[in-house]
Amino acid sequence: MKNLVKQLLKTNPNIGLSIARLTLGLVIFPHGAQKLLGLFGGYGYSGTMDFLTTQMGLPSIVAFSVIMIEFFGSISLILGFFSRFWAIALVGMFTGIIITTQLEHGFFMNWFGNQEGEGYEYSLLVIGLALSVTVNGSGKWSIDGLISKNK
Repeated sequence: MKNLVKQLLKTNPNIGLSIARLTLGLVIFPHGAQKLLGLFGGYGYSGTMDFLTTQMGLPSIVAFSVIMIEFFGSISLILGFFSRFWAIALVGMFTGIIITTQLEHGFFMNWFGNQEGEGYEYSLLVIGLALSVTVNGSGKWSIDGLISKNK
């Protein structure tokens, strides 16, 4: 268990990784804040749970996980705390989103409102950034880096 935690915290002190991690966290945060707190025009926790379970048909545990990953995962990514864990959680979540709701609509997002749903280009970008963080760690200026330096 100790080695697993050590591996999760290990990071390469590279500024490019910090940019990927911060971008990922900053882009996902508003979505998580919409779902959990109702900020940025969102429905908040109850409304989001209701939408994800009744209209989208997701099991409660999956809906709950989506909200927690987007909110707490984005904050953790911004801080660089257990970034690998949260990045792999985002990879799994966005892979699920592509498979269940976006694949049928093709690659492109619905920029002009002329298709029934969203394509998967945004999700693919999120997965790419998250994989970079998963493989390399939090980068410079991260809590992971501070913790692993002190060990």
